[in-house]
Amino acid sequence: NRSIATLAITTLLKTGNESSIDRLMKQIQSFMSEIPDEFKIVVVRAIQGLCLKFPNKHDVMMNLLSTMLRDEGGYQYKEAIVNTIIAVIEANPSSQDTGLYHLCEFIEDCEHGVLATKILHLLGREGPKTPTPAKFIRYIYNRVILENSTVRAAAVTSLAKFGAVCPNLRPSVLVLLGRCLHDTHDEVRDRATFYLSVLESGDSGLVNQFILDTLQASIVGLQSLLVHYIANPASEPFNLNQVPITTAPAQVTPSSRTDEMITEAKKPTVPTKTRQEESAERIAQIPEFAALGPLFKSSPKPIELSESETEYYVRCDVHTFPQHLVLQFDVTNTLDDQQLENVTVEVVSDNYTVLGHLPCPQLVYNTPALVTLSSSYRTTLLWFPLHSRVTSSSSSRIVILIPVKLILLVMRMSMCWRIWI
Repeated sequence: NRSIATLAITTLLKTGNESSIDRLMKQIQSFMSEIPDEFKIVVVRAIQGLCLKFPNKHDVMMNLLSTMLRDEGGYQYKEAIVNTIIAVIEANPSSQDTGLYHLCEFIEDCEHGVLATKILHLLGREGPKTPTPAKFIRYIYNRVILENSTVRAAAVTSLAKFGAVCPNLRPSVLVLLGRCLHDTHDEVRDRATFYLSVLESGDSGLVNQFILDTLQASIVGLQSLLVHYIANPASEPFNLNQVPITTAPAQVTPSSRTDEMITEAKKPTVPTKTRQEESAERIAQIPEFAALGPLFKSSPKPIELSESETEYYVRCDVHTFPQHLVLQFDVTNTLDDQQLENVTVEVVSDNYTVLGHLPCPQLVYNTPALVTLSSSYRTTLLWFPLHSRVTSSSSSRIVILIPVKLILLVMRMSMCWRIWI
């Protein structure tokens, strides 16, 4: 059981000592390829706790995290690894150089722009403080060449911070920023022009104010004042000096909390309808099925009769009445150059009598439509002709034949369906 195995591994990580870390990392590396992403995230968080517990072993665990970054995985899994490496870098300064290098290797082949932007921001903040900051310039400028506009803009800001902190790298950074002036996106060009002008001025006060120092204002307070300024226009321009640097957290008094609870209790609860109730209401609105009686049972979920990548995607819902079965077919046309008209479904069975069907008058591109058919529990089979026409440049006649087995309670019925085009 993968969940039990994941729990066992995380328990070992939380209870292990420093001498057993090397052995645990080897076991985890072979185990990670066999579990889904949600279990991998649990293991990554356990590794983060182990890194903070034994900082002297950060090299071994960083190498494992770097290997995991190169493996296949979704966004949340990669985000958990990146956050773990950043947390280790912030908690253990000796791991800073190694951690930043692993993150630089990751953004060379990163498909998630949010993670690339986050790493570039970290490089601009921590990279200039390392013993050899010049080695990170190549990775940052590669993002200016290869990535989308959002990541390119973040890379330009990161380059400017290297030029602001490291005077020996400033001439090279100015050359790279000059190349960014010809970028296709205006945000990248504007940032490059601004940072280039500030760095070329040589004024340390301007460099610290506009490149190194972050916004000296509370984001919450800035948002509140901007909303008020927009709602109440004034003749004077917005003054950033009025924004407080910090904002006290909102205090929730017991009385206000009680009032909120009372208000929540007074809100009427809207009962959610079950799939059975929705099916009963939908069928009751069809006059042809009004005489079938009360609905006894509907299938718990639609039965897929074809693959979603096929030209016509078909699913079936089975509704059971006291003396009849109703088959509801959801048909989706995935061809943008064809339009079906008068679409019907033919069901062949040895144990049921087909009483009638409700055709779909028109089936346009990428719009699901319903084709409904009813049958009774008799052994005589009635045939209904199919008449459908497609508006297309093609005049060929295609027959789609899909055998299906529907299991409803204890009844089994073999059927097939055809759509003439």
